[in-house]
Amino acid sequence: MDASKIVGEKIKALRESRSLSMEELAQRSGLAIEQIERIEGNIDLPSLAPLIKIARVLGVRLGTFLDDQDETGPVVCRKSGQMDSISFSNNAIHSRKHMEYHSLSRSKADRHMDPFIIDVNPTDDNDFVLSSHEGEEFIMVMEGTMEICYGKNTYLLEEGDSIYYDSIVPHHVHGYQGQAAKILAVIYTPA
Repeated sequence: MDASKIVGEKIKALRESRSLSMEELAQRSGLAIEQIERIEGNIDLPSLAPLIKIARVLGVRLGTFLDDQDETGPVVCRKSGQMDSISFSNNAIHSRKHMEYHSLSRSKADRHMDPFIIDVNPTDDNDFVLSSHEGEEFIMVMEGTMEICYGKNTYLLEEGDSIYYDSIVPHHVHGYQGQAAKILAVIYTPA
């Protein structure tokens, strides 16, 4: 099944299990009701920031939306098993998919970090919208050059470079000058 459909279905099921209307979820998360409808309707999958806001309202961790099963012990992710991916758009409303996320902890129960290998696809789009959410992020560039807009600063990271930042500061991560890249990203969101 398409991972974006899994996410939309899980959000809807969690919302309904908590007896929340779409309007209540939108209000508590600070998102537009149209955006909640599009997510639950599997029309598009927004960037991580809105998903983190939804997770906070529902009282779950971000990874809950991506899990297939719950493993309490260590989780080993083999290179051959990293083919499944999920694409998030780079804007809270529009479905402009420019990154493919390969989860490295998909079945780990009760985790507080979500590690991903992310393939950053080339794009002509340079209309980036900064977003913020609770938590922290660590990014290490594996291939290519990344541009990280963080608050009023911009950082260029080349292969082997890394950055660790507080996600509450408005930020955006993308390939430098629209070029392809590959990164290791670890996202921590408080429960």
